[in-house]
Amino acid sequence: MNRNAGKKILVMVLLCASVAFAQEPASSKHAKPKPHRQNQSREKTAEQIQLEQTNQQLLDNMQKIQAQMNDMQKQLQQAQKDAAAAKSEAAEASRKAEGVEQATTANAGAVNTLQSAVTDLKGNAVSIAETIQDGQKQTKAAIEHPDILHYKGITLSPAGSFTAAETVDRNHATGGDIPTAWTSIPLTHSDLAQTSEFFGSGRQSRLALMAESKGVHNTFRGYFEMDFLGSGTNSNNNQSNSYVMRQRQIWGQLETASGWSFSGGQMWSLATEYKSGLTLRSEATPQSIDPNYVPGFVWARQYGFRITKQVNPRLWAAASLENPQTLTPVVNGDVTGLPLILWASPGANGGNYNAAANTSNGSTPGLLTTYSMNAVPDFIAKVAYEPKWGGHYEIFGVSRFFRARLYPNATKAEIAAGTATSAGAYNDTEAGGGIGASARRAVLNKRFDLGLKGLWGTGMGRYGTSTIADVTARPDGKLSPLHTWSALSTVEWHATPRFDVYMNYGGDYVKRTNYTNLTTGNPLGYGVGTISSYTNAGCNTEPVPTGTGGTTNYPTTPSSCSATNRDIQEFTVGYWYDFYKGARGRFRQGIQYGYAQRKTWADLNGLAPEGLDNIFETSFRYYLP
Repeated sequence: MNRNAGKKILVMVLLCASVAFAQEPASSKHAKPKPHRQNQSREKTAEQIQLEQTNQQLLDNMQKIQAQMNDMQKQLQQAQKDAAAAKSEAAEASRKAEGVEQATTANAGAVNTLQSAVTDLKGNAVSIAETIQDGQKQTKAAIEHPDILHYKGITLSPAGSFTAAETVDRNHATGGDIPTAWTSIPLTHSDLAQTSEFFGSGRQSRLALMAESKGVHNTFRGYFEMDFLGSGTNSNNNQSNSYVMRQRQIWGQLETASGWSFSGGQMWSLATEYKSGLTLRSEATPQSIDPNYVPGFVWARQYGFRITKQVNPRLWAAASLENPQTLTPVVNGDVTGLPLILWASPGANGGNYNAAANTSNGSTPGLLTTYSMNAVPDFIAKVAYEPKWGGHYEIFGVSRFFRARLYPNATKAEIAAGTATSAGAYNDTEAGGGIGASARRAVLNKRFDLGLKGLWGTGMGRYGTSTIADVTARPDGKLSPLHTWSALSTVEWHATPRFDVYMNYGGDYVKRTNYTNLTTGNPLGYGVGTISSYTNAGCNTEPVPTGTGGTTNYPTTPSSCSATNRDIQEFTVGYWYDFYKGARGRFRQGIQYGYAQRKTWADLNGLAPEGLDNIFETSFRYYLP
């Protein structure tokens, strides 16, 4: 509106200027001579009249324009008032609009929140439905195919149980079932070595039951494991092949949330290698069909009370007290003047020990029996470590004590003469011990497992698979722990999830020990080769069986054949194939070949007979799920 008024004023100014320009007189060369004043005042000329009319018209127009300008001024003022009012109304409207927008935004947020809640509720409903369905499936599976059984506050699982149908074929007979008696491998020229043997057996079938109850702070476990490799006094293969059940493991355990565990009962010795920490039931036994495993494997299953602490997720420490037993002392050489040695007692039926394994006199003078009279338990301590870069590593120590009662006035000659007396008898305890280690590592994307383990020390023969020897005797009759070592290497190839191939090579070794007889000056000890009484001359001749003729005759040991064991070695290769592995358990089949070698200490003439055996074993097993 202001812009239009300005244009009108500008037009009026231009119009006035043009009128004024039009009223100027013409130039002098066109002007006429001026009339006298008298004539001019008396009458107006036509031009003057026309000019007056024009002026009057201009005045009238200017008045009209002025009136219009006044109107325009009023309109401008009113427009300004209206604009101010409109601006105020617009500000109020804007303020109200902002409030409405805020309310709209809040409402939109509430709507979005509500929509999100509805979506979450739908998702939760779907999740709950799926959970219910999964729970129904799990409940149905638990009812129809339970992995564990529930009894009051504990769970029961038979995992580890299996049936076994197995065979063994040895090209040199040992008179043994599936387990190989390693120190009884027949020497090359013995009568047993001239024949082979075949046995079929289901005795390695196993029953296992784990009972477990988990609480907030503690877990309680009890484990039972049995097989049928026990032998009763009437057990035979004539018809029913009836052999007795024996305990393999029976132990209880308390495990705390702070990493401590306390275990007691018959279990694998702490000297045995483990796969995971120092956890019971994770023992790293070599893959084998033979229940006596392979020479060089360090183990025992016996009473033990063990305390274990998981120091951190990669480090464990444990200590155990375990049941001791001394293997029969072996004394070669001149035993003249050696006092009577009482180191064991026969089994007592009333004490539930095997009375059938009774007295033996062998090469050691005095009473030799099966159950050693132990002074204290064996003590074992171990540390296990599993570093970030992989593998499982252990180091352990074993301490043992060998006790005997000595009778200085009851020598071999005095016993023969009937003049032996117990005067001066006393007890003596000798210490032995060893240190061992093991390493196990998965390589090549866990397709191969490599293992190496061993134990070295004095009096450690019992902890090697061969149970080769523990002690001999000194000239004064005191027991002398023998230097021994056991070592085993293993390779396991996990070709497929169902097919494993394995190879084992190991051995148990006992060192020759020589002493000088205090009476005669001749050598005595273990495997002595510097005396004529230690001879292997007869080992190369097949002996005549023991008997009176006819059919009731038994293998016998050749005369003049000391043949004290030096080492037992075996190389094995085999496979396991799971042709079914699923919810109903596992069926597996295996074949194993073993080449076993028994070596002896040489005599004065360098004769060192040995025994060899080629062992083929098969297994067909069904494992409970």
